[in-house]
Amino acid sequence: MSTFPETISKDDLMQLPVRRYEGPIHLVKDAVELAEAHRAITAETVIGFDTETRPTFRKGQSFLPSLVQIATAHAVFLFQLQRVDVTRELAEVLANPAILKTGIGLDYDLSALKKVFPFEQRHTLDLGTVAQKQGFKQSGVRNLAGMLLGFRITKGARTTNWANPVLTSSQIIYAATDAWVCRELYVKFRELGWV
Repeated sequence: MSTFPETISKDDLMQLPVRRYEGPIHLVKDAVELAEAHRAITAETVIGFDTETRPTFRKGQSFLPSLVQIATAHAVFLFQLQRVDVTRELAEVLANPAILKTGIGLDYDLSALKKVFPFEQRHTLDLGTVAQKQGFKQSGVRNLAGMLLGFRITKGARTTNWANPVLTSSQIIYAATDAWVCRELYVKFRELGWV
């Protein structure tokens, strides 16, 4: 069992300092940027992975993922799925056994993404599952960041329209932060000997 708390209250979470990803963020807009992103990502052994989907406000309504975020050790890459055809490059990354894809709710994200384009997934790790095995009662990204990394990430942009062709700066920072925190949590888990 870990020496960390199994849960964190909303009040305790709100007392923590807010952190956002402050490194380079690349919003991939064309084939040249896609090739550069692919080169950078395939040079990594561990990436943070997340997706964003337009929120639903009516029962029975659903949307496909609009954005894929990948965090490397040096940058975060954002891929708007309606804007640039990234399917070949992302499918190659997701199937690459030399790159560990880490995230929270990863099975859900990947199964939704398979409705957008086909791919095989290899070498993935759901950090929420690892946290649960370590005895954590809360295994969402926000709670784990608070309990293990000592900071709070904001969820303000979560319910914005991720299908918009032009993302706002707050959406871009929010999306990059989610992928970056997944990678940071993996690094912490590795330090603790949990993975």
